[in-house]
Amino acid sequence: MACQTRASVSRRQFIQGSAASLAALGVTGGRLYAAGSDKIRVGLVGCGSRGTGAVRNCVDSSPNVEIVALGDLFQDRVDACLATIKKNGEKDWSSSQPWRHADKVKVTPDTCFTGFDAYKKVIDSGVDLVILATSPHFRPMHLKVAIEAGKHVFMEKPVAVDPVGIRSVLQSSELARQKGLAIVAGTQRRHDPKYVEVIKRVHNGDIGELVAGQCYWVGCFVRQWGFYHERQPSWSDMENQCRNWYYYTWLSGDHIVEQHVHNIDVINWAMGGHPVTAMGMGGRQVRVEPEFGNIYDHFAVEFEYANGARILSMARQIDGCTDRIAERIVGSKGVAAEGLIEGAKPFKYEGPTPNPYEQEHADLIASIRAGRPLNEGRQVAESTMTAILGRMSAYTGRAIKWDWAMNASKLDLTPPAYELGPLPVAPVPMPGKTALV
Repeated sequence: MACQTRASVSRRQFIQGSAASLAALGVTGGRLYAAGSDKIRVGLVGCGSRGTGAVRNCVDSSPNVEIVALGDLFQDRVDACLATIKKNGEKDWSSSQPWRHADKVKVTPDTCFTGFDAYKKVIDSGVDLVILATSPHFRPMHLKVAIEAGKHVFMEKPVAVDPVGIRSVLQSSELARQKGLAIVAGTQRRHDPKYVEVIKRVHNGDIGELVAGQCYWVGCFVRQWGFYHERQPSWSDMENQCRNWYYYTWLSGDHIVEQHVHNIDVINWAMGGHPVTAMGMGGRQVRVEPEFGNIYDHFAVEFEYANGARILSMARQIDGCTDRIAERIVGSKGVAAEGLIEGAKPFKYEGPTPNPYEQEHADLIASIRAGRPLNEGRQVAESTMTAILGRMSAYTGRAIKWDWAMNASKLDLTPPAYELGPLPVAPVPMPGKTALV
């Protein structure tokens, strides 16, 4: 199960695809408002490249959606995002077609916000739906305020960086369920028909008892993806770390959490739940320069699930090596991968291939308009926690049980204060020496 294809589809196909996806997810009833009779006002928190792409995906996915508010820690990020979405013609990597909805941008100077409290101002600006796309550390607190304020939420993965944050997300997800609010996460494989159809067959027993599997995000250094920004003389420690958030565990969770969560989520989906234990290893072999923070560049983790099946997880960010981004589920009667089953009941997906980065927004908005809001909070929290469990094991060199980590771990990576001042970098973890907290 490898990287997503980005096929071009029409708006009508998206709306039809949303109905099909919602039916597959058990969301039925009501109407989808295909004529666009209900306006949805969207606010963005986190104006980096993914946030800018996400608001375009959202507007591209459904009719009668407007972008009305922007918030970020830094003014230049807000300015860059606004300039991008107010000009038609550019094609984002996650979009199926060039941007053509500048007329849907209703942002004004009064609805642009900066600072650590910008998220509160976006949430309070009269929006219906909030897109949360800051660095992952901030997701739990942003989600909590959004749900308490009665807003629907699209939140990028991962949704926390430590067990304390995961517990908060689970509480917010339950509150959203009680209040009838939607939460959809950026684990877009859950909205990709190639995956949906294969996992449905896995759950129907087409490959028999699940006995093993593998998942991989083995790729490049990601330096060239724009995550690294050379420190400027005026930047404080906090500003430098927030601008280079990917390379600091307290902000990103490390790449096993920030990136590999996609593949781990597919495994949890197929297995029908989270693992019971993790034993991992990893290190920092080529990412040695101090400007690249304190994260590792490779991990290998064995996850054991309740039925005894063991899943091998690999994540690596080192240039010049063999790449593999995929998932594979092994059953007693066959093997499942992206869009494909081999064995006693073979299957190859040959249906529509909508852009999943847009389809997840289409499904979210359709569920709101149908009065049956999707809530993916628990599933993405558990997948994020699975990745965190693997990281904790690799960092400490200890095998770790899920129940202990979820219920007893006191690990909380929150900094002493949210202010643009000094902030020492935590040392690179050393297995066998780093304490299990």
